[in-house]
Amino acid sequence: MNITTRSDVQADNPTLTEKLASAIADGILNGSLAPGLRLDEVSLAQQHGVSRTPVREALRQLAMSGLIDMRPRKGAIVSKVTPEQLESLFVAMAEMEATCARLAAMSMTPIDRRRLHARHEAMMALAAAGDPDAYSDANNAFHSAIYAGAHNAPIAEFTLGLRRRLAPFRRAQFRMEGRLVRSNQEHDAVVRAILSGDAAAAHAAMLHHVSLVEDAYEAFSASNAA
Repeated sequence: MNITTRSDVQADNPTLTEKLASAIADGILNGSLAPGLRLDEVSLAQQHGVSRTPVREALRQLAMSGLIDMRPRKGAIVSKVTPEQLESLFVAMAEMEATCARLAAMSMTPIDRRRLHARHEAMMALAAAGDPDAYSDANNAFHSAIYAGAHNAPIAEFTLGLRRRLAPFRRAQFRMEGRLVRSNQEHDAVVRAILSGDAAAAHAAMLHHVSLVEDAYEAFSASNAA
């Protein structure tokens, strides 16, 4: 995967960093970058046609996910996340996302609700088109809108931090056949509950959704290990 950029791209460009992190994470999750492998910043920068600075930032993001270890004098080493570690993260993610959905059902303004509905409608077309990358980007925005709609900054910030740690795993599950459509259907239950102001239903629907995200990732991981 080659990421073309302008020569003057700044190091803090979040879009570039996310693309690099996604490309490297894909290699780790599909097995082409094996556990124990040292990831050389210079080689990665040349491979993706960028400077070393955004590569360094992408590796830091992946270290938060547990996909790589940053070791003194050795740099970035591909690690292997244990099933127990991943399970703990997904449980925490489900609880926090469900809390955000419950608060959003109670606290979203009319403008917040219209924007969430519009995002959901747009994702229906992306799911039908079968574009996992575009859907993943839209999915990030969809969930972020719910965090913001909770109108509780500490909870939203903590939830976003958890999401960043799980981002590579959540994105990978969209590679499973039929997952985009099922994900959108799960979102529909969440959106309907939030828009109707049903806090309990929003909490339950989001909890169920994230549990299915974990199941989908596990199925993806098993299919790649076979």
